[in-house]
Amino acid sequence: MSLERSSTAEAPLRVVVADDHPIWRDAVERDLTAAGLSVVGTAGDGAKAVRVCAAVRPDVLVCDLQMPGLTGVEVARAVAPEVRVLVLSASGEQADVLEAVKAGATGYLVKSASTAELVDAVRRTAAGESVLSPGLAGLLLGEFRRTADDDGAPQLTARETEVLRLVAKGLTARQAAERLGLSHRTVENHVQNTLGKLQLHNRAQLVRYAVERGLAGGD
Repeated sequence: MSLERSSTAEAPLRVVVADDHPIWRDAVERDLTAAGLSVVGTAGDGAKAVRVCAAVRPDVLVCDLQMPGLTGVEVARAVAPEVRVLVLSASGEQADVLEAVKAGATGYLVKSASTAELVDAVRRTAAGESVLSPGLAGLLLGEFRRTADDDGAPQLTARETEVLRLVAKGLTARQAAERLGLSHRTVENHVQNTLGKLQLHNRAQLVRYAVERGLAGGD
């Protein structure tokens, strides 16, 4: 009898809900409670969310992104990893998702998600899984691939790299064009595109960039 009771008496997940819109905050609390989760605290601003988390130590903080005082990103930075954070936001913008994940959020869900998706996301976040709304995972992966270089610099095309190597060796655009069998204008376009990608302002900076990465050596 005691064994049977222990197997069915698992404590529900403890959740804090933070959102500056009281109607939305109440709706999330109601949905989570109806699903058997325990909402142990709520907050209408970021600073209170941090205080509540410190006081009750929930399994998961469900947190809006835009709140007065501290933003959801700042809250995630303050409470993670001790508290797992699931951002629940109206924004599905790439910059917002990346900023939240970098701040320590385990999951990111848009507010158009269904109740079932929200409950599932909270449970998976509590289990340590990374949870993203459909479509956001590909967006995030694409950004991380773009910054896959060790220094985080955007990747250049093969032709842009060839042009960069020649410019770094001291060749003029015309000389590089002759070497590659391209027009002078095409080489100039590659140089300008590379400057833009690397957020550099002139050829001197471009040459320095290439030298620091060992692109100026060889034939």
